[in-house]
Amino acid sequence: MKIRRVSKVVKGGRNLSFSAMMVVGDYSGRVGAALGKAASVPDAVRKGRQNAERAMVPVTTSGGTIPHEVFAKYGSAKVLLLPAKPGTGVIAGGGVRAVIEAAGIQDVLSKTYGGSNPVNTVRATLKALSLLKDPQRERARRLGLDGIHTPETTTPEAETTEVVSTEAEPVEAPEASTEVPENGVTATSSEPVTEQASQNGSDETVTTPEQSVDDSTSEDESEQSS
Repeated sequence: MKIRRVSKVVKGGRNLSFSAMMVVGDYSGRVGAALGKAASVPDAVRKGRQNAERAMVPVTTSGGTIPHEVFAKYGSAKVLLLPAKPGTGVIAGGGVRAVIEAAGIQDVLSKTYGGSNPVNTVRATLKALSLLKDPQRERARRLGLDGIHTPETTTPEAETTEVVSTEAEPVEAPEASTEVPENGVTATSSEPVTEQASQNGSDETVTTPEQSVDDSTSEDESEQSS
């Protein structure tokens, strides 16, 4: 872009050297620029090229032009870039044209203000290109559609209700004892039980076999005593 001869004043005199402003791009959306300083011009160009390749950055484009208007300032140089229709070409000059062509932009309008230093103009153009953003991606980012800056939201989980059965569980009746004692009488309980025969409407009492046995033994004892 620009080769300058510079000198540094020291105690013994002046040290002369060269500085080369290099712009490097792949003509497909990546561009970089840097300075190379050396005692000879070839060395300064080589250093500048290596530094510019390391400093390459991607540029957002839209159909051969820039997606929107952008303005940037570096030092005293100010650069304004505007999108243009297909077939317009690169309406720019100096350092702005070199950077835009190296980035692969085919249609653009530009205007420079302030200082005309080519180094500042190149850096201002690079700053302007780095500010370009894709409108669709930026809209999605602001709305949180792509997962960036999305606030964490907790979805209420479905409440699980436990169904408690109110029906009483059937209680199994105890099985009747089928053991037969030695006297041949089946007893369901050890205590004598008296039941009134209420089904036929009579007042007769039903006695268990154990009670009848006790009555017979008491009659025998009374006869012996008499």
